[in-house]
Amino acid sequence: MSDLDSRLEQAVLDLLEQRRPGATICPSDAARAVAPEDWRPLMDAARGAAARLADAGRVEVTQGGEVVDVRTARGPVRIRRA
Repeated sequence: MSDLDSRLEQAVLDLLEQRRPGATICPSDAARAVAPEDWRPLMDAARGAAARLADAGRVEVTQGGEVVDVRTARGPVRIRRA
């Protein structure tokens, strides 16, 4: 895992910790936290970070309120604490 991957995973966890239980974040929130000026190129990596955290049981990725696999989900997703 690269330094960028680690930073994105930590950003996801930090952002969720700052929110109330049950609240969600967008993968773009983590990308913006890591690279505020140039976050768009990090979107695939941010979704990858969410996938790894979901595999570890630390978060859930949802779409339309339903838990989904971020690797196959198309369109906007949200991340919440597991």
